[in-house]
Amino acid sequence: MAPHPAAAPPAATPDPPASPTRRRIGAALLFLAGAWVAFVVAHRLLSGRWWRWLLPELVPPPAFVLVPALLLLLALAAGPARRRVALLAVAALLLGADLSGFNPAVLRTPPPAPADALRLVSWNTTVWNHDDDPDRFYALLTARRADVYLLQEYKPADDPAARDADLARLRREFPGYQVAARGELVTLTRFPIVGVTALPADPPPGSDWRTDYWEVKSLRTDLRIGTRTVSVYNTHILVPLDLSSPLRATFHRRRHEFFQRRQVQYDAIAADLDRNPLPAVVAGDLNTSPAMADLDRLTDRLTDAGRASGSAYPRSWAIGGQRWWRLDWTFVSADWTVHRYWLRDVDGMSDHRMQESTLSLGGDR
Repeated sequence: MAPHPAAAPPAATPDPPASPTRRRIGAALLFLAGAWVAFVVAHRLLSGRWWRWLLPELVPPPAFVLVPALLLLLALAAGPARRRVALLAVAALLLGADLSGFNPAVLRTPPPAPADALRLVSWNTTVWNHDDDPDRFYALLTARRADVYLLQEYKPADDPAARDADLARLRREFPGYQVAARGELVTLTRFPIVGVTALPADPPPGSDWRTDYWEVKSLRTDLRIGTRTVSVYNTHILVPLDLSSPLRATFHRRRHEFFQRRQVQYDAIAADLDRNPLPAVVAGDLNTSPAMADLDRLTDRLTDAGRASGSAYPRSWAIGGQRWWRLDWTFVSADWTVHRYWLRDVDGMSDHRMQESTLSLGGDR
């Protein structure tokens, strides 16, 4: 008796044809996914290199993760185009995830701090205490008991005597600290200051405060800590855009001017780091989001202390009480170990949170 032939497998049932509505949805999603990939590629190529890209650079950093994630979800409704939409979404995610500001190092536990670790505070004070109660302002600072304070946006009154009074109060509030001040930048330190460098330019002695404000955007102080000398850069980079006059004829000219000034300010820090053999810390309000390529000048040379923040999405800048993303950064050279990094609230006295870092010299990042 002949063996019974094996039963043939059932024929695959073809997917039902997509409805015209679903095809239109798929085509729209395919266009959106392709446009987003094109935007991310353009951003990679133009950010920090072309002044006309300053407006697109202001895209919220989380969009580089959230938009691809949304496209992946919507791909389920894209009908025959769903695979292409999904592939484009994954490509966009791979191309832009590191621009989002999310902190994958949150899963890592930083090493414990030694007893002699350095505590460093950096804060954009938002025009000092002009709109705040001075006693609350100084109490907020002294409560941190930091070894080094890097303060930005010191803005004295037009009366030169007011600046002297401010500096005199600083010395009263911080007995035993040394003070270095140029323009809007004030550095306080328990450690001896053995050198001061103003970047990108150092106006001649006797220049007025406003000249110093525009010319000195980083104040490097070399500190003697034990038997070693380290460099600490107190930095406030110019804003990318003058948003106070978007409808004026000068808007585009000032956009180009601000771009050029920012390039000079970042280049000055990078060049100084390249010729500086000392352990370095760069901290301040960089007016630069995680999505902006200007940060590459620092991330190519230093490590972001925010990796030790314990937050999956560190945010330092707030408007109307809502925290958005980081504009304030602390970077360290390979000589430093970062044990902890906090972004602290400041009781409404600034639109920037206070950065606080615990560091030690050792080199294990």
